[in-house]
Amino acid sequence: MMEFLTDDAFMVLANPGVASTQLLSPHNSNSRRVTLTRVVVQPGHEQPRHSHPESEQIWIAVSGAGTLLLGDDKTLEFEAGQVVRFEDGDIHGFLNANDDPFIYISVTSPPIDFNYAYTTKNER
Repeated sequence: MMEFLTDDAFMVLANPGVASTQLLSPHNSNSRRVTLTRVVVQPGHEQPRHSHPESEQIWIAVSGAGTLLLGDDKTLEFEAGQVVRFEDGDIHGFLNANDDPFIYISVTSPPIDFNYAYTTKNER
């Protein structure tokens, strides 16, 4: 069955300097295949390194630039127009040391309820 979601169905999860808008997630969808999230990382903030043992994740950089934080303390520059895919269990995070917000879309499969990773939840 088709699902049509609007702003009032989105939940925003947040940590200091990071807002994760759950566009399509277990909060508002019956999808068993994907979570779709819009993430904004403010200047001077980061998403610490972490992994998803049972889900792969794709990040599509929409605007801004920064540094991917990878396993073994490796890093890689990441900017608007680029795409990165993390396999199940890959360590990843992001640091925005620039002057502008960094925005990306995240596609996670199978879906994850990201409540565990954020300190603030704002249901609309």
